[in-house]
Amino acid sequence: MDKITRKRSGSNERLKDFLRSVAYIGPSVLGVLVFFIIPFGVVVYYSIVRSPLDPEFVFLDNFLALLKNSAFITAAKNTLSFSAVAVPLAVVLSMGLALMLESRIPLKSQFRTFFLSPMMVPVASIVLIWQVVFHYNGALNGFLLTFGMDKIDWMKSEYSQLVVITLFLWKNLGYNMILFMAALANIPRELLEVADVEGASELYKFFAIKLRYLSPTVLFVTILSLINSFKVFREVYLLTGDYPYETLYMLQHFMNNTFKSLDYQKLSAAAVLMAIVMVVIIAILFKVEDWFGKDVEG
Repeated sequence: MDKITRKRSGSNERLKDFLRSVAYIGPSVLGVLVFFIIPFGVVVYYSIVRSPLDPEFVFLDNFLALLKNSAFITAAKNTLSFSAVAVPLAVVLSMGLALMLESRIPLKSQFRTFFLSPMMVPVASIVLIWQVVFHYNGALNGFLLTFGMDKIDWMKSEYSQLVVITLFLWKNLGYNMILFMAALANIPRELLEVADVEGASELYKFFAIKLRYLSPTVLFVTILSLINSFKVFREVYLLTGDYPYETLYMLQHFMNNTFKSLDYQKLSAAAVLMAIVMVVIIAILFKVEDWFGKDVEG
């Protein structure tokens, strides 16, 4: 009888623990379901039907039509080229800054403050600074005139994407740098001390020890920078509006303008393609990090 009572008591406790767990995580799961999973499911549904009013199943027709759309091709190429340049620079430069600030250099706190200051400034204020500097009658062109050089319409020239890349880096380097500094602080000091005793060079210590322990942070910073590069639309929009110079027409511009025209099929197909590309890239990054950092796990 005691054994049966204890068994029932144990079952009741497990049930209470389960219900308690559901009560704790239920609101979060419900929020993700309502605001992320269900909306994305609706987007996938819209991407494979003719229209919301004509739910005929067309499978890949919307995707094929999208891939023939010149505006989408231009936006995809510009976004790809921007991310291909901006993301590696964001990772390499922020890591370099963290390594520099790890060593003993003069004005270390001032350097740290300079690179962290963009994090405290609203995006609109940052864009205002860039407008003052890179406007046709702005500070940079005024500086060029003093050397007898011609003015450049920076935001309507082949340099326009370079200007936005500079803005992206200035805005994001500080946060990435802090992440790398935290990761550097967690590298076992004894390994570096042994390397010093063995007479290892700084270059060897970086590639053989530091970089391997930094690989999870490199992965995280790369993913974070990739996501931020896809969100650069707000800066470009504030600088140039709905229809910027051709090299600045990003996927976000295409989606925003498509949404305004209520072309849900084209918009949904573009969103699904973008999600698939992001998932594939992140999966590859995880695989590379797993291979590169596997010997330092644990």
